[in-house]
Amino acid sequence: MVRQTLRFPGFVDVHVHFRDPGVPSAETTVSGLAAARRGGFAAVVTMPNTTPPIDTPESVAAHTRRSLGGVALFTSACITKGRAGKEVADLAALAAAGAAFFTDDGAYVADDHVMEQAMRCSAALGLAICQHAMDPREQGEGVIRDCALARRLGLPVIPVTAETRAIRRDLALCRVTGCRLHIQHISTAEGVALVRDAQAEGLPVTAEATPHHLLLSCDELTADDANFKMAPPLGNDIDRAELRRAVKDGVLMFATDHAPHPAATKSRGFRASANGIVGLETAIPITYGVMVEEEGMSVNAWAEAWWRLPRTIMRGLPADLAETHLSVGDLRAVAPDDFASLSRNCPYGGTEWRCWPCE
Repeated sequence: MVRQTLRFPGFVDVHVHFRDPGVPSAETTVSGLAAARRGGFAAVVTMPNTTPPIDTPESVAAHTRRSLGGVALFTSACITKGRAGKEVADLAALAAAGAAFFTDDGAYVADDHVMEQAMRCSAALGLAICQHAMDPREQGEGVIRDCALARRLGLPVIPVTAETRAIRRDLALCRVTGCRLHIQHISTAEGVALVRDAQAEGLPVTAEATPHHLLLSCDELTADDANFKMAPPLGNDIDRAELRRAVKDGVLMFATDHAPHPAATKSRGFRASANGIVGLETAIPITYGVMVEEEGMSVNAWAEAWWRLPRTIMRGLPADLAETHLSVGDLRAVAPDDFASLSRNCPYGGTEWRCWPCE
């Protein structure tokens, strides 16, 4: 195959987890930024579910605007104090310190009054609220979507309503408050339909799809392998098809939800293992392969889901952000042992893709 070089404005990943502070054996800021650079990203936004959480101006300032090898680092800040869902954090102070947006990612803000208060404040500040749309009242003890593997192993199931109930509540508050709302890592066809309708209504609503939800399906799972355990869980074949269609239509942007974990926390099967996989170093090859090569999405529209759409939910990106350069050519295999990330919780090892970042 003739090799082709592509150049775009810098790709931005608005959803990554660096375990710093908290679990530096899984990922540090330095290793995470190295993974982002290796993966072709010019900027990343970290989630605030660190230990302690990023819910003070001091912690926001400490995690913002560092860089390594040309990758700009931004941080989101907590919606609620301690990510406990009980009391709205000082959003004005967090914004002044440089927070890109607000989220309690990893936890859903279930209290309607608290969420409305946060959205009103965020709207006044001109920042987005990004919501982890999994209502724990619907999720229960579930660890996987309904599928043949779940039934065979007797695993507790997470219903579709865990996502749709959360999205419906937040859309209602969006209508009342006018706050820009972003739905993180959407996973169901029903959830996508809600976002489509909200955008058609003119609400300031966006959402993101991860590479793993676009590539994988719970209908294809055959083993109790927690490298396929996510939050939200993998959808079925219908969900995957609708997510792909929504990306092609410009309804969804891309984000990795890069979630590194030590091997010990991912080795206990679906019931007892942590959620998530690493994704920074495989996201561009996978989304290009899935959306451009398989689905026929134009290269420019695919790239915009990595660079233009993410800019709609965050602020502060420098004008001189590095470009993203890509090489499309012969197939190359994913090799987790060679990752810059400190973690190896990845289900893609050995899979082959044509589009890779280059210098």
